[in-house]
Amino acid sequence: MRPGRPPNGGTGLARTLSKLGYCSRSQAWELIRARRVAVNGILCADPERRVQVGRDRIEVDGTSLRAAAKVYLMLNKPRGLVTTAADEHGRQTVFACLADKNLPFVSPVGRLDQASEGLLLFTNDSAWAAHITNPAARVPKTYHVQIDRVADEALAPQMQAGVTVDGDHLAARSVSLLRHGTRTSWLEVVLEEGKNRHLRRLLGSLGINVLRLVRVAIGPLRLGSLGKGQVRELSAHEISALRPDKIGQKSKR
Repeated sequence: MRPGRPPNGGTGLARTLSKLGYCSRSQAWELIRARRVAVNGILCADPERRVQVGRDRIEVDGTSLRAAAKVYLMLNKPRGLVTTAADEHGRQTVFACLADKNLPFVSPVGRLDQASEGLLLFTNDSAWAAHITNPAARVPKTYHVQIDRVADEALAPQMQAGVTVDGDHLAARSVSLLRHGTRTSWLEVVLEEGKNRHLRRLLGSLGINVLRLVRVAIGPLRLGSLGKGQVRELSAHEISALRPDKIGQKSKR
């Protein structure tokens, strides 16, 4: 065992900085490699060094870190923003909507692609986020989808049966018709998985193009009347409703 390391347990230093709400894990790696992070008064260059919050003193540029208060937010993501902290192509990100909020570091809970809109959660509670995004938890996500044709009676059964695309089985838990015009339709689709571009790939395999895709709910939490680009904090009831024990109870009913 290396001197000064916790004898049991602990978390990697880079991950700890992220869990404390100071920065992302990738940013933490850069800080540590630059020897700006000290553990118990000694500069550390190892991002995977194991530490224990509450036992070890962690400092960045000489300032001690403390766990940030837990933050839980809902954003109505506008179309055109990418779900990342920084984009290598210079595209505007969802964090532009949080810029004036004076928040600790928070991460998106899952993703919405650049062309998609609607409900996107942010938090610095990594355990809460992990349960929501874990496929085994089967947390339902509800979408309103505009497609480039009038939906026929065969479409919903086809989407629920699913297709295999590039080795991924893509299927919907439920599909219902909201409304249609002479050339397009709006569907309400519920997914229990969140594979990359799940709905676009599923519908594309059936020869159908997605014109708009809006996520309107995650589990029991609904987007409601929140305006485009607006952010609000979740209530204690909303936070609790998305905890794994509550989601599990709902799934069994």
